[in-house]
Amino acid sequence: MTDFSLLWSGFETALTYHHMALMVGGVLLGILVGVLPGLGAPNGVTLLLPLTFTMEPVSAIILLSSMYWGALFGGSTTSILFNIPGEPSSVATTFDGHPMAKNGRTEEALSTAFISAGFGAFVGVLVVTLIANVIADFALQFSPAEFFAVFLLTFCSYVGMSGGRPLKTIVSVLLGLILTAIGMDTVSGELRLTYGAAPLINGVSYLAAVIGLFGIGELLVTVEEGLEFNGLRAKMNFKVVWRTLLGMPRHAIVLLRSTLIGCWMGITPGGPTAASFMSYGIARRFSRNPENFGKGEPAGVVAPEAADHSAGVSALLPMLSLGIPGSATAAVMMGGLMIWGLQPGPMLFIEQPDFVWGLIASMYIANIVAVVLVLSTIPFFAAILKAPFSIIGPIIIVVCLIGAYTISNRMFDVYLALIFGVVGYVFKKLDYPIAPLILAMVLGDKTEDAFRQSMLLSQGSFSIFFSNGLVTTLMVLAAVLGCWGLLPKLVFRRKKPALLTP
Repeated sequence: MTDFSLLWSGFETALTYHHMALMVGGVLLGILVGVLPGLGAPNGVTLLLPLTFTMEPVSAIILLSSMYWGALFGGSTTSILFNIPGEPSSVATTFDGHPMAKNGRTEEALSTAFISAGFGAFVGVLVVTLIANVIADFALQFSPAEFFAVFLLTFCSYVGMSGGRPLKTIVSVLLGLILTAIGMDTVSGELRLTYGAAPLINGVSYLAAVIGLFGIGELLVTVEEGLEFNGLRAKMNFKVVWRTLLGMPRHAIVLLRSTLIGCWMGITPGGPTAASFMSYGIARRFSRNPENFGKGEPAGVVAPEAADHSAGVSALLPMLSLGIPGSATAAVMMGGLMIWGLQPGPMLFIEQPDFVWGLIASMYIANIVAVVLVLSTIPFFAAILKAPFSIIGPIIIVVCLIGAYTISNRMFDVYLALIFGVVGYVFKKLDYPIAPLILAMVLGDKTEDAFRQSMLLSQGSFSIFFSNGLVTTLMVLAAVLGCWGLLPKLVFRRKKPALLTP
């Protein structure tokens, strides 16, 4: 009952004119960010983050999280109307969403996507509400050794869930950890890897990295592909919305299964993109009519949308309770918390309950607001994409560079954004994952501090990482997940010579 009393106080915080206005504004900005290719939720939240430095933390996180929900809905809109995923997690929605629209069922496709997304988001928030305090109370028992084991488990989880590219994931994580080491050592005060460059004393800004990797890098890929917006007209009939809502029980099993998959992938480091693809694949595997998938099957829209949004919401749970972001956008938000002077983790629930429960309460409201607004504004945002990309592209570049400059009002961050833009382009072309790099840049300092504190407590003995059942379990799980990703590669390499012998 304590959680529900705290949640009620959170609703009192969220249901003010000021915060409701922030939700509406954040959702609208998020839809715009999701619709425009080359931006996306991580980059949109990063661009907005400098504007929140003078705001109250509760107001700031409500604005950023509302933009996040709006961006997810915006990505679904372009996937269905233009066959262009505004978000990586919206790629699976194009498989059946766009064929439905081409078959003259545009309103049904959009309604199915948004209703499924709203349900997934609601269940995700419910999961956060029910178990956030439980996880936070459990994490209060952690020492530096346990925290290091959790961070290591997070990195190994990315390797284990890398989808056939574990070595590339490891490279991405290691590059992020190296970039984190640049600047002043937080323990000794010595400078590391600065090579006499004064701007590097404060380290490499992960915000500039996000803008470059997700914004400029994505735009370079888009320019190379010669993207043209040849979309379908969008017009919503609320009779169709109501009819679609009444017909959703037909997809109840797909909806519930995909939502649970999304919640699990959000809490673990799988993230929304992996959740949407996994849910789509499982829905097709267990469908009575798998041959209909890819031709405009409604279940092929329900599955990725429910998983995408439930994973996006659930990703905030480990960020708040453990200080471990479950997605790239959650990593950016976590960086915002630290900039505002808040320390993500179990103590946040004790020291800042108004902040935590105000955010959770706003997630219920903002997702309802997002569903209503996206249904009302689809024609307007779809019309934006009728403009030539030769106009939209330069505008996005200028917005990204302005956002990079406003991080700390210095040109060095602009240069960093441009450099990371090239890195992002190379990563995309070589199929290297970007999210692990951002995660490592955000968690790198915390991981190093936990490791060094553990070494000081044990006087340099690694036995501290196996000193009790909890830390031993976490370390073993990390090893299992890491090997789980690498084992198929090693087995394949051993079998390959035998296959070539006559």
